[in-house]
Amino acid sequence: MKHRIASVDIFRALTMLLMIFVNDLWTLHGIPSWLEHTEAHEDGMGLADVVFPAFLFIVGLSIPFAIKARINKGDSIFRVWIHIIRRAFALIVMGFYMVNQNGFVAGSHLTEVLWEVFMIVAFILIWNHYDDKKFWGIPAWLLQFAGLVILIVLAWVYKGGSPEDPHWMRPQWWGILGIIGWAYLICATLYLLLMRRAWLIPLAWAGLYLLNLLEFIPAAEKIPSPLLVVNASGHALVMSGVLATQIYLLVRENQNRFIFPALLMIPAFILLIYGFAVRPQWGISKIMATPAWTAICAGISCIAFAIIHVITDIAGYTRWASVIMPAGRSTLTCYLLPGLVYPILWPLQQLLPDSMLAGGFGLIKSLLFALLIIVLTGLLEKIKIQLKI
Repeated sequence: MKHRIASVDIFRALTMLLMIFVNDLWTLHGIPSWLEHTEAHEDGMGLADVVFPAFLFIVGLSIPFAIKARINKGDSIFRVWIHIIRRAFALIVMGFYMVNQNGFVAGSHLTEVLWEVFMIVAFILIWNHYDDKKFWGIPAWLLQFAGLVILIVLAWVYKGGSPEDPHWMRPQWWGILGIIGWAYLICATLYLLLMRRAWLIPLAWAGLYLLNLLEFIPAAEKIPSPLLVVNASGHALVMSGVLATQIYLLVRENQNRFIFPALLMIPAFILLIYGFAVRPQWGISKIMATPAWTAICAGISCIAFAIIHVITDIAGYTRWASVIMPAGRSTLTCYLLPGLVYPILWPLQQLLPDSMLAGGFGLIKSLLFALLIIVLTGLLEKIKIQLKI
């Protein structure tokens, strides 16, 4: 059985490239507004508002392949579920720490930059993929224990809020990784329960979009929260990816290889029609996670994945993506790496003329930065540093 298809890894790599690129736009000025995030109450979205939904969609794409692979290796349903919980817990913990890194007040024991650097180092020590019991001659368990101690110390010295009203670390909005963790936990569990009744997966998919809609109806807005912890938008996006892979698994033996991307257009157009239909009510807003934003971004992701699938898995053109593939293989490493690179490059960036941080030159700078992060991710792979949860 073929567990992976090239388009999944390439789509993930392209999304990570865009994510690092748009996350670096804060260092620039005088760039087109359509590249950036829109304001919370503004009806619209820029490129930056589409990237994270695409990544959530890709998380869903991978779930059926990963679960089926573990079951085929002999894991029981219970063991697979424990693995799901462990992965979700790791993402939630990382998200919890990362969302608090900007909340320091005067009198903290560590500066924000040092706190972030030690945090990322701890993540690497704990969740690095250790092939052997020793890493560079050091027992793997000792490195993981050191990472845990670092996280405990960082939590101990943390102080947020204001000098007048300090507080300890708190979930706030859980962070990017936390949202992924909660959505992964719910959607992977749903797939584990429903995978032998494939006809129920579209119902679960539709149900999550309904929950996202109910969050904006005053009479029902409290219904989804206790079950999903965070808003239903992320869960719906992940489940859209699960649905896409389920369609692929159902038709992969068909001799007409174009049937999968053709069928994928059905949920894509349903999502786009629904999204634009509810847009007049609440608008398109990433910050508010409105139903229109959720559905339109999921529809765009379906179309983008179908196009990439045709180019890579059907036409066989994959070599063009080789330079960015470390981002598709070591995605978590790639996401965290800018936090270690920025403190090194920031002083050098201050030496750049203002013209290099604006307009087209600035965009080239951010694109080169994204490529640098991916290249460094590939180099870290070679020395066996690759986060895997």
